[in-house]
Amino acid sequence: MEPYKPSLDWAGEIPHSLLWAAKAWAITAVVAVIVLMLLTRYTTWGRQFWRVTGDYFRGRSSLRVWAWLGVLLFSTLIAVRLNVLLSYQSNDLYSSLQVAFEGAGGGDQAVRDSGVHGFWMAILTFALIATVYVSRELIDIYLTQRFIIRWRVWLTDRLSADWVDQESFYRGRFLDHPIDNPDQRIQLDIDAFTACTGTGPNTPTAGTTTTLLFGAINAMVSVVAFTPILWNLSGQLSFFGVTVEHALFWIALIYVFATTVVAFWIGRPLIRFSFRNELTNAAFRYALVRMRDAAESISFYRGEGAEKSILRTRFAAIISNYRGYVARTLALLGWNQSINQIINPLPLAIQAPRLFAGQITFGDVTQSATAFFNVHDSLSFFRAVYDSFAAYRATIIRLEGLVDSNERARALPRLHAEESPDGSIELRDLEVRNPDGEVLLHGLNLRLEPGNSLVITGPSGCGRTTLLRSIARLWPYSSGTMLRPDGDGDAMFLSQVPYLPLGDLRAVLSYPSRECTIDDDELRAALDAVSLGHLCGRLNEAPDWSKELSPGEQQRIAFARVLLQKPSVIFLDESTSAIDEGQEFSIYRLLRTRLPNSIIVSVTHRGTVKQHHEHHLQLRGDGTWELDRTAEPVES
Repeated sequence: MEPYKPSLDWAGEIPHSLLWAAKAWAITAVVAVIVLMLLTRYTTWGRQFWRVTGDYFRGRSSLRVWAWLGVLLFSTLIAVRLNVLLSYQSNDLYSSLQVAFEGAGGGDQAVRDSGVHGFWMAILTFALIATVYVSRELIDIYLTQRFIIRWRVWLTDRLSADWVDQESFYRGRFLDHPIDNPDQRIQLDIDAFTACTGTGPNTPTAGTTTTLLFGAINAMVSVVAFTPILWNLSGQLSFFGVTVEHALFWIALIYVFATTVVAFWIGRPLIRFSFRNELTNAAFRYALVRMRDAAESISFYRGEGAEKSILRTRFAAIISNYRGYVARTLALLGWNQSINQIINPLPLAIQAPRLFAGQITFGDVTQSATAFFNVHDSLSFFRAVYDSFAAYRATIIRLEGLVDSNERARALPRLHAEESPDGSIELRDLEVRNPDGEVLLHGLNLRLEPGNSLVITGPSGCGRTTLLRSIARLWPYSSGTMLRPDGDGDAMFLSQVPYLPLGDLRAVLSYPSRECTIDDDELRAALDAVSLGHLCGRLNEAPDWSKELSPGEQQRIAFARVLLQKPSVIFLDESTSAIDEGQEFSIYRLLRTRLPNSIIVSVTHRGTVKQHHEHHLQLRGDGTWELDRTAEPVES
C-alpha cells in the first residue's frame, strides 16, 4: 500500500501552463491562418465570406483586428489548458480519497494521512483553478463582445454605404433577379454574421467558444491536449480474440468518424431550409409593414379580405418550409442525442475491469472518462454544430447576395452626363425605352438656358416620368448625352409624393442636407413662404411627418426645400397635384421670383401648370415628340 502522490507538480504548473499556452498559440495561429486562407480560396462559402467582409482583415487598419483575434485565440487556448488541469485535479481528488479509504481500511495511518492531505490539497487546487476559470470566462466574453460590436459597426457601415452608393438601392429593382428584403440583410443578417455562432443574432453572453471559428479551434486543440492523457490511460481490449492496444482511444476515433458522416448526410438540407426560412419570414414581415403603412387606403377600399388572403398565402409559405425544417432538424437532433447517450457508459465499462484488477486508480478512471469525452466531444464538434453552420452559411449567402446585387446594380447603364460650361441643360440624341425594349422617346435634342422653363405633357404611359428618371440617371434603359450644371449634381427632383425622412421638422426641411447646416431662421422663412407658417414653432418635434401632414402640406414642404437648397435646375413631377390652383400659382411665382436663374422642368397633366412655362414638350408615346416653336431645339 503506497502513500498518495499527486498526478502533477502543482507548484511549478503556472509557468509550465503559460509556456504550453504560448507554444500552442504560435502553432495554432499559423495553422489557423493557413486553413482560413485555403477555405477562402477553395470553398464557395469561404469566397463568399471574404467578398462580404474581406476588407476588414486587409491593410494597415486591420493590424488591430488581427491583434484582437490573437488575444481571443490565447484566451481560447487558456480555456483548453484549464480543462486539462481540471482533469488532473479530478484525478488527484478521487485518487486521494481512494488512498485515504485504503489506508484507513488497512490500518496504515501514514497512508491514510497522505490521502487526506492530498484530498484537501485537491480542493484548494480546484478553488484556484475555478477562480482563474471564471475570471477568464468573464474577460473572454467582454473581449469577444468588443470584437463583435466593432466588426458589426464596420460591416453595417460598409454594406449600408454599398447599398446606397450610386443609387444601388433603387437601381437594383431593374436587375433580372432582384434580391428580397435588403433591409433585413443589413440589420438582422449582419448581426448574425458578425456573431459567428450560427444560432442567430449576437447575445451578451457569447464568448469565444460559442463562435464557430474559435469553437472549432477549441475542439481541435482539445483533441491534441487530451489525446496523450487518453492514450496513456487506455489499456488493452480483446475483440473476438484480437487484442487492441489503447482501445478507448481508437473507439473514440472510429465512433466519431462514423457518426459524423451520417450526421452530415442528415443535416445537409438544413442549409436550404434555413435560407428559405429567412426568405419567407421576411416576405411575410414586409407584407405586414406594407399593410400598416397603407392602412388608410386599404380601409377606404374595404380591402381587409384581400389583405387577409395575401397574409395567409405568405404565412402558409413559412409554415410549409418550416415543417420540413423541423422534420430535418429533429432527425439530426435525434441522431446526435442517441449516439451521445449510447457512448456515455462506454469509458467506465471499459476501464472498470482494470480498476477491479488494481491496474489503475479510481482517479485514473475518472480522468480517462474525462479525456474520452473531451476527445469525443471535440471530434464531434462539426457534427454537433452542423445545423448552426447551415444557418450561418445561409446568412453568408444572403449577405453575399446583397453585395452582388449592389455591384450588378451599379454596373447597369445610365445616361452619359457632362458638366455644362454655361449653366444650361442640354439633351443630345436622347432615347428612352421601357424594360421590354419598346421605344418611348427617340432622338430628343433640347437646350434650356438658365432661367428657362419647360413643361412636359402627354398621354398616360407615354414616358413623362421615365424621361425624368433618365435625366436623373436612374433609368438604365436610356442612351444619349446630357449636359447640366455641375455635371451630376446641382439639381433637385420633386416627386408627386415627397419623401419625408425620420426625425424632427428641422431634419425634414433640411433634407437632403444635414439638419444642422441650415439656420433655423431660414427654415422658418421658407415655411412662411410656402404658407406653412403654423409649423414654425414645431421644428424640434419628431412625429411621423408623412402621417402628420396632409398630401398638400407635404408637397409644400418639398418646395420649401427648393427655396433652401437653391438648385440650378428644378424638376417637378406632378409636384402640385395635391395643391389647389391658387396655391399652385403662388408657388410657381415664388420660384420665379426667388430663383430667377434656375431652370424649371415640370411634368404634369394639369392644364394650369402650362402658363408658368415658356416651352412645351409633348410626348406622343410612340417614340415621337413635339417641341413648341418658342423653345430652342438643338440640331443633332
